Amino acid sequence: MTIISLIKQVPLPSEMKMGDDGLMERTKAKSIINVDCQFGLEAGLQLKKKYPDAKMIAVSMGPQSFEKALRTAISMGYDDVYLLSDRKLGGSDTYATGLAISTLLKYLGFTKESKEPFIIFAGRQTSDGDTAHVPSQVAENLDIPQATFVERIEADDNGFIVAKRIIEGGHQMLKLPMPCVISLTPTGIAPRKPSLVGAVKARNSKVSVYGVEDINLSTEKIGIDGSPTIVNAVQDIVSDRPPVMMAEGQGEKLLVTDFIAKFKTGGNTLQHKEGKVKEAKEIPDFPLVDIRNGARGILTWAEIVNGKIARPSIELLTPARNLANQLGDDTKITSVLIGKNVEPLAQTLFEHGADEVILVEDARLEEYLVLPFAEIFAQISKERKPEIALFAATTSGRELAPRIGVKTGSGVTADCTGLEIGQYVNKKKKEIVYPILESKRPTYGESKLATILGFEFPQVSTARAGTFELPVEQKGRTGKISIFKPQLKEEHFVVEILDTVRGAGGLQGLFDAEVIVAGGRGTVGDELSLVIELAEALKAQGIKAEWACSRVVVDAGFSEYARQIGQTGKTVRPKVYVAIGISGAIQHIAGIKESGKIVAIDHNAKASIFHHADFGIMGRYEDILPELIEQVKNGFTFGVEPAKK
Repeated sequence: MTIISLIKQVPLPSEMKMGDDGLMERTKAKSIINVDCQFGLEAGLQLKKKYPDAKMIAVSMGPQSFEKALRTAISMGYDDVYLLSDRKLGGSDTYATGLAISTLLKYLGFTKESKEPFIIFAGRQTSDGDTAHVPSQVAENLDIPQATFVERIEADDNGFIVAKRIIEGGHQMLKLPMPCVISLTPTGIAPRKPSLVGAVKARNSKVSVYGVEDINLSTEKIGIDGSPTIVNAVQDIVSDRPPVMMAEGQGEKLLVTDFIAKFKTGGNTLQHKEGKVKEAKEIPDFPLVDIRNGARGILTWAEIVNGKIARPSIELLTPARNLANQLGDDTKITSVLIGKNVEPLAQTLFEHGADEVILVEDARLEEYLVLPFAEIFAQISKERKPEIALFAATTSGRELAPRIGVKTGSGVTADCTGLEIGQYVNKKKKEIVYPILESKRPTYGESKLATILGFEFPQVSTARAGTFELPVEQKGRTGKISIFKPQLKEEHFVVEILDTVRGAGGLQGLFDAEVIVAGGRGTVGDELSLVIELAEALKAQGIKAEWACSRVVVDAGFSEYARQIGQTGKTVRPKVYVAIGISGAIQHIAGIKESGKIVAIDHNAKASIFHHADFGIMGRYEDILPELIEQVKNGFTFGVEPAKK
């Protein structure tokens, strides 16, 4: 038995910087082991308790400086470490990274046909990219099952892994055979500190370093030139809000009273300022080249949750229609509907813009499973040859899309907030590639907006939930239903769903809410009870209100993922967003910047959240919120009119 952990060394969030070429400038930045990867390391050490004779190895890809991170793994209890380091890998996208890592693992003897079982642990995602692609891509390249966004795992007595996986509104219990890939969230068991004995061992241990030629990895699909996607442009993201209006007064009563008075005057209004326009580059007089090779049309996945099409999947039809209009030539939008007795749901897709629904009915597919769903999409893509495939960036979409991207050789762009048809000026070949999908995604702490281009088809992208408006419903609109019979094997069903638990989940409520009350690290002292009480007080006044939280609260286990706002959560647009005890990390601001008004409550006068808010109250939330709740009970509703009964 071998336990493998994939780890990555990343720059400190405060020092993450991107060059004009879209690549990370790492030379001067201090680095640490990616936080999520640390939980993967610990999960491996926990599993060793079940298999005391198991060999422990850690694997990484990157420059020679990554040896430090690998030695940390040894000091924690790992036996051997391996580093894939080669300049030819520079600029690799996630597709190329997954290919390179899996090739190294195969070279080390870890394949689907291995006689001895093995398990691969990884972090959910890395802080410098936040894509969550690589675990899925490694699993697909090795052709083994996976479970992502996992909180806990344990091994049963028959050699199977039981994993608790986060899903929107709850969790699933999955049973997986080995070999398999598991990616861990920070809600797992906290990583241990290196021991003194381990530190001594780490200093004296050898790091086995390999280059691409050592492992017989072709350079055709790695590095900048071989990656199916590239960063084509990078621009700064700037705040659109005027300076915050701070409440004044001694004590919580006067502070809240002054805040309400300022709020009622109207205060600041979100202004969409035009960013600094760069001088337009002169486009060379090169010929236009269409590289689609017959690929046409747009494919979307209609994810089903609790018997209904999930809202983020309906949102996808808005950018899909925009792209279809730009492409012209009667470009069709086709949505894939997979499940048991789901044909009636096709009408919802037609009424929101789909032209055709491909229906895959199978009793075994009543609940989403990544292996058969990925295979179905690969088969549909081979038959239909779409030029674009869109997925919502839900927990399921974020693991499904990259697995499909490997099957189709096209790579994936994650968490997009903008999707447009554009062009690419290829100066080397003296040609202009048109049309091509421009996938825009905030990156590196939301400080930059990167435009990603894909040169293999379908061009696959995931869209952040809540980013795009719902398309206008056209009652009675119909379309074509096509039946697709996929060729599935028993090996596609080796992962068993033991249990699915979904609560009220705040997902739909957050999108519909006019007032959102959100708690951050500073509110976990009472487990967000005052945050929830304020939201409930607003509901009692007839306001569409909901409570939410920042990523750190979810990672600490105080809330379900469905309520997470931010870069790796949901994007929301309430009339009023009340941020309580939230420091204002730019990743969180990404999810709330379209709110009508933002109210910040924090005890730290220097908290970044005040730079992004319209109104601010400086004080301890334990003091401010009871007074604010009392004012809500007396009729203050943040300027929002109660819903008519």
